[in-house]
Amino acid sequence: MPLCLPTRSFTFLLCAASLLLAGGCAGRPAAPIAQQPGDSQLSQAAIAARLQTLLPADALLLGEQHDAAEHQHIEQQVVAHLAAQGWLAAVTLEMADTGVSTAALQADASQEQVRQALKWNDKGWPWAAYGPAVMSAVRAGVPVVGANLPRAQMPASMTDSKLDQRLPGPALKAQQQGIRIGHCQLLPESQITPMARIQIAKDISMAAAIQQAARPGKVVLLLAGNGHVDRQLGVPQHLPVDLKAKAVSLRAGDGSDGGKQADAFDSVWPTPALPPTDYCAGLKQQLAPK
Repeated sequence: MPLCLPTRSFTFLLCAASLLLAGGCAGRPAAPIAQQPGDSQLSQAAIAARLQTLLPADALLLGEQHDAAEHQHIEQQVVAHLAAQGWLAAVTLEMADTGVSTAALQADASQEQVRQALKWNDKGWPWAAYGPAVMSAVRAGVPVVGANLPRAQMPASMTDSKLDQRLPGPALKAQQQGIRIGHCQLLPESQITPMARIQIAKDISMAAAIQQAARPGKVVLLLAGNGHVDRQLGVPQHLPVDLKAKAVSLRAGDGSDGGKQADAFDSVWPTPALPPTDYCAGLKQQLAPK
């Protein structure tokens, strides 16, 4: 049976499942939960205050829930604030593959020029959602860089057993279990290890992009799904120890996890809860025999 790569919605579900499985021991203090303001969107002042507690750092890893529009709004605010302060070295994206960049474009480049430079896949990543953050960087003269593993490299990653050694044993098992739960226990067991390897290869790719973009005295921003910025499972596992990275989880809902994410993120920024969605129903339909 061929590998069934998740759609954008199921990619989010996989990330969410990975978060649930990445927790530390019971009783540890949770990652600091930033207070949610009364309105539905964070103000620039609130963003600035939260960033102040995390910086300076060489890299800021901002994890989102892909179907939460509020998260993409916050990402744009973070880009704008960091760029205005002159702190932003580059924006690296899960939403674009390695090998693409806006570095050759002028600050007044059109949106279409930017989309072409990044080889943007609007079907997978709606430009209406991510374009504002990307264009804020471009307008500030900050390069936007693709960081994700190209699809053409995924088959080789699926069979690369060396990737199994890139995570500690418990983290590898958590990644594999995240694949199972994220796909509603519907995948054959034979697909679990190959898909976990792809997840690891994606994290390695994003870590490499961050290292290449790093500049002394500035911060590289990564925009990616929450599972990718998890300190125990994701990109931080593949960064050099001398590169100071801070991981933030944008989380729809009250941000409560019973203290399970103490080691996964440096901070959790809660946003309003989303309406319930039955992701498994869609996946069952996708996997149903034709």
